[in-house]
Amino acid sequence: MSEKKTPTEGIREGNLEAPERHPVKWRDPAFYDEEALLKEMERVFDLCHGCRRCVNLCNAFPTLFDLVDESPTMEIDGVDKKDYWKVVDECYLCDLCFMTKCPYTPPHPWNIDFPHLMLQGKAFRYKKDGAKLRDKMLTSTDLMGKFFARPLIAQAVNAANRIGPLRRALEGSFAINHEAWIPPFAPKTAEKRLKAYLGRNGEGEAAGRTRGKVAVFLTCYANHNEPKVAEDLVKVLEHNGLVVRVAEYRSCCGMPKMELGDMEAVARMKEANIPYLAQLVDEGFDLVAPVPSCALMFRQELPLLFPEDEQVQKVAAAFFDPFEYLYERHREGKMNTDFKQGLGRVVYHAACHQRVQNVGRKTMEVLKLIPDTEVRIVERCSGHDGTYAVKAEHHEAAVKIGRPVARQVQSQKADHYGSDCPMAGHHIEHIYQEHLKAGEKAVEHPISLLRKAYGI
Repeated sequence: MSEKKTPTEGIREGNLEAPERHPVKWRDPAFYDEEALLKEMERVFDLCHGCRRCVNLCNAFPTLFDLVDESPTMEIDGVDKKDYWKVVDECYLCDLCFMTKCPYTPPHPWNIDFPHLMLQGKAFRYKKDGAKLRDKMLTSTDLMGKFFARPLIAQAVNAANRIGPLRRALEGSFAINHEAWIPPFAPKTAEKRLKAYLGRNGEGEAAGRTRGKVAVFLTCYANHNEPKVAEDLVKVLEHNGLVVRVAEYRSCCGMPKMELGDMEAVARMKEANIPYLAQLVDEGFDLVAPVPSCALMFRQELPLLFPEDEQVQKVAAAFFDPFEYLYERHREGKMNTDFKQGLGRVVYHAACHQRVQNVGRKTMEVLKLIPDTEVRIVERCSGHDGTYAVKAEHHEAAVKIGRPVARQVQSQKADHYGSDCPMAGHHIEHIYQEHLKAGEKAVEHPISLLRKAYGI
């Protein structure tokens, strides 16, 4: 008589192969089957409980492990399934668990993709219950930008956000933490400031995988909140002899709505952006964006959400991280290395959504080309994630997650510090100044540091 095998018998401990992502079947009715979803959550949560390697990444895993440890059985079967949603609420889809920690990602037989399971949970709940008005507004970046990123209105809103009593009233009525850093609105959008670059064309000089013609997807943040980042990117690319075009701003990339679980909104934004960006690719342009989350959306998430859309795949193949693009040209001897000034000591925070694109430490490698410059890298999550850090119920956790990063910035006594993600950079700055009482040194985007080194 043969012995009965255990469910895990013959399964190796961890992956020896690169992790693989499967398409997200969000249009399949089975995607919204509550019973099946909760069963899969139970399976994955049980495996996570037995591993716990991701405990220091974000607040989703400590929340899960506390639920288990405080349950009657100290196992996942002792956790009320209603509490599973507490874990979903804490996940902001940074993807670090999948890309850097989890040993059981596909092709491992246990097939764990924690972020996309949490995405499924968010999509299920949005379809079933909708979302709070606050969350809908925070993720409606285009609507907010069109209304507030105007002369006089922007200045008035920005001034109001600096008034303590008004911020406390906002927290009481709208659950926006009164201490959180809130992005200011620009009185003039990046698209208007860079209108001379709209419609530009010409012959580019190819180098490696780059074609020498590059279109900048502005992103809602750079367009409406911090146009200087987009301006600096355009000037640096142009200084490197590239044909630079600013893509007409059509829509947000969809990342905020995806994190909310509003998949139909993501589809609408895809339809606004992809045909136009695909046309630019057909005209010979490569694509870059000054915010890593937006590049990630086009390079990874949209191809997984719309795997049959050929235009989506075309755009994904043409998208680069800005520093990846510059370094690719440097390897071919086509990057301008005529720097006018060194930067001294730079502390650089590698943003999560850049790290998971698997481009390597290209920002650091490019900055190290600058003479008289020493670059120290911090590879920990800042805890911001666009909307997570401003919510009243999450701000404390966001500061706790980001505090080790701010401490490293403080301890290095750097001449400059910053992050490829502008919002992460400002969140670090906020903790650095308000919580560590370390001075008034201002955060600077790495592309702005590169422009400074060029002297342009």
